[in-house]
Amino acid sequence: MADPTFTPKVTNFTLGPAELATHAYIDPRKLILTKENLEAFQASKTHETIVSYIITLNERVVGVKLTDDISLSPSVQAVLNVLERVSETAKSIPPVDNKASRFGNPAFRTFYDKVQELGPELHKSIPGIPDAAIPELCVYFSESWGNRTRIDYGSGMELNFLCWMLGLEELGIFQTSDHTALVIKVFWRYIQVMRVLQSTYWLEPAGSHGVWGLDDYHFLPFLWGAAQLRGHKYIRPKSIHDAETTEEFSKYYMYLACIQFINSVKTASLRWHSPMLDDISAVKTWDKVNSGLIKMYLAEVLGKLPVMQHFLFGSLLPWEGPLPAPPSEVLDPNDPHYGHAHAHAGVADLGGVGQQETGWGDCCGIPVPSAFAAAEAAKRPGARLAGPGIRPVPFD
Repeated sequence: MADPTFTPKVTNFTLGPAELATHAYIDPRKLILTKENLEAFQASKTHETIVSYIITLNERVVGVKLTDDISLSPSVQAVLNVLERVSETAKSIPPVDNKASRFGNPAFRTFYDKVQELGPELHKSIPGIPDAAIPELCVYFSESWGNRTRIDYGSGMELNFLCWMLGLEELGIFQTSDHTALVIKVFWRYIQVMRVLQSTYWLEPAGSHGVWGLDDYHFLPFLWGAAQLRGHKYIRPKSIHDAETTEEFSKYYMYLACIQFINSVKTASLRWHSPMLDDISAVKTWDKVNSGLIKMYLAEVLGKLPVMQHFLFGSLLPWEGPLPAPPSEVLDPNDPHYGHAHAHAGVADLGGVGQQETGWGDCCGIPVPSAFAAAEAAKRPGARLAGPGIRPVPFD
């Protein structure tokens, strides 16, 4: 896989009128089952389009603050209204009494079903979307909020939201002039809604990354947040360790807002619960942080089978390789592995620690309690959670 160029290429993300008139929409499906499938994806036009979109949006937010006065097109405002409806839906569905568990709250499934039900209506409120495209877009939209069965969330779900935005751009709903607002307003509003879901329903971190990721859930707000800070006169990467700096500037910059969020739900220092962020803080400039995070995203998200086996290919983001053979086993929809395209591979297959070896690192390894659940448990005196199948989690 070629190294990314950090100067975005001139890419046309929009289908032309003739293409739109004859476009055949299909239901997105999972087609990455093996390492060979993943390599085919990495060499594809779809992969190139996604990377180019990330870098294009990245360059449009350099030096831009979250509080800057950015003009909003009718399409961007319509999407913000949709996100507001999702937030209102979450607030109308409180968590059930689940104090005996430190894992995902079952009320999330009710929320997920409601958003899925509202999907067509919400998409019709965005001007210009062809009716035929709505079912395809709804799949990416629904999967942006977490996994219904496992009640978890991770960078793969965050990628679904990026693909949803990209799908809208392919349809001409968003224009080049919207790119700054898509990150600063739309994507940041999505992150704020996700924080509501994570704290309300105790969404578990998908993939058991925990302490070995940037944070338990997200990647892109760090990547684009580093772009915002490129060239800043005073704030340096090491400034994340200064509480006054993060508190004062978190309202302006995504990266610092994420650091403040982590510090608000986890105790001790970043060195213990977020060592990767601590290591990144030693980098001298935000330019290097930004370019490094882009490379890391290609390797750790778009380049990892446990994440990309869940990626959805439709007509807007097509699969270009040979169709893989169907999985040999058929799982019950309530099985925690349902919807997973893989066998539980080992180090040689996944390029890292596999389920067979240790139980860590695979996308459907042992459940990991959310940081919110751990924080709540720490407030209550008494015995720690114990029982069959319950294992201690480092730094939770």
